[in-house]
Amino acid sequence: MTMYVIGIGGTGSKCIEALTKLAAVGLLGNQRLKVLYIDADETNGNLERSRSSLSNYIRCQQLISGGEQQNWMATPIEIYDLWSPFTGVNASKKLQAFFNYNTLKQENPVLGNMFDVLYTKDEQEVALDVGFRGRPAIGAAVMSQVDLERLDQEPWGQLIKDIKGEVSSGSPPKVFLCGSIFGGTGASGLPTIARLIANKLDREGVKERIKIACLFLLPYFRFSTPPGEDPKGIYARSEQFLLNTEAALRYYVNQAKETFDTVFLLGNQTFSEVDFSVGKNTQRNDPHFLELYAALAARHFDLNTKALTDKVVLISRQAMGRVTWDDIPDHLQVQPALVNGTRFAYIWLAEIAPELDELLKSQNNRQVLSPWLLKFFPTDRRTNRDGLTQLSSPKEQEALKTINSWCQDYLIWWHSLHQDDGEQIQLFNTKASGNPQEKLKREQLNELVYGTNLDSRTKAQDTIQRIKRQLQRSQQDPSAELGIIELAKTLYTLCEA
Repeated sequence: MTMYVIGIGGTGSKCIEALTKLAAVGLLGNQRLKVLYIDADETNGNLERSRSSLSNYIRCQQLISGGEQQNWMATPIEIYDLWSPFTGVNASKKLQAFFNYNTLKQENPVLGNMFDVLYTKDEQEVALDVGFRGRPAIGAAVMSQVDLERLDQEPWGQLIKDIKGEVSSGSPPKVFLCGSIFGGTGASGLPTIARLIANKLDREGVKERIKIACLFLLPYFRFSTPPGEDPKGIYARSEQFLLNTEAALRYYVNQAKETFDTVFLLGNQTFSEVDFSVGKNTQRNDPHFLELYAALAARHFDLNTKALTDKVVLISRQAMGRVTWDDIPDHLQVQPALVNGTRFAYIWLAEIAPELDELLKSQNNRQVLSPWLLKFFPTDRRTNRDGLTQLSSPKEQEALKTINSWCQDYLIWWHSLHQDDGEQIQLFNTKASGNPQEKLKREQLNELVYGTNLDSRTKAQDTIQRIKRQLQRSQQDPSAELGIIELAKTLYTLCEA
């Protein structure tokens, strides 16, 4: 079975970014994900970071797939990439041009006058290449023009074809849409896109065999408009987020009941402070713990076969202003998997990658490889090829670069998620790992995780050196090719706390 994940707007992109972290540590199993980004702002910083993170995942997953099954990178992910409602539009990205305003006024004055009533002159003429500027009414007008029956551009044709193909094969997929309910792109795109997909699948005769879920994020951040910004300008205003949310919720209660089988709502009592941005690359907000919850909601929808029909299920945390492992849904399964991935990424960047780099820099000295490295880069006496020569090959160096990139992306995401000044995120101890972009403190391995109840002796034995000795004694998959990939897969297994 496949789950089709559609992230709408910058918040939707951030939810997909969080979902890749769960997929990487095996929390989504080996069921396939297919991802589609939707955003009118094609250079949005949140979108760019999410796509980069997903690309890191896909490259790493392709490298380590095959051989004995393990949790690391178990989920195959495919990407349809990005679709914008302005795709194929030759006119400028303005509301007037998009609706051929001048022609509309001449040929249908009544509609033209209504257009003037609904949208101010500034709203009609403002550039929308940065998104819908926190105005759901603008976004709804543009999104409403999407017609899945006549849309020739991909990815819609392929997406519908893929869904129908899976239904025909007896493995009905699921569709999961996510985004904010308070901004512009998400608030306008979620109901419109979901309704269009549902209607299309209904006309194709497969809707009843597909489950559709949607996740709305309520306001969870705010920003201050900088001095000098036009107070009457067309841009998102965080003081309007709650008003936008109320209007959107009224719509969903009355109009969208038949579209979704499951609805998730996520919000927070306190708002995080972010920098003001009209859009494009400067709109790049740090990860937030609610996006982790969003990914866990997608996991819940993916792994549960029964829809929560006519039920309201609530989840909350034990104390306001703090998030611990006990507040995480299914934490008995989720915590060990996330800890395993974090320990691996930490050890790899703190010790493994630096030692490999140091060996390569000193090739002329022909240093003898450490015993644990000889296990994965043995000397081939038949060809007189030593382990260091194998390590320096382009193939192995590309593998090393790929795994390094994934580890850095994974740790940076977790580190950023913990930096909210208004919240105490007590999942991983970022003081122990330090900024992952700097040198890590290798002696503090046992302090990486909050809430561990290990005795002093167990803590003292939980060291990177012990794990390196285990690498030396490890048994490899007989069918696997020795090298960087097998080293990383073996280390990942040994990093289980």
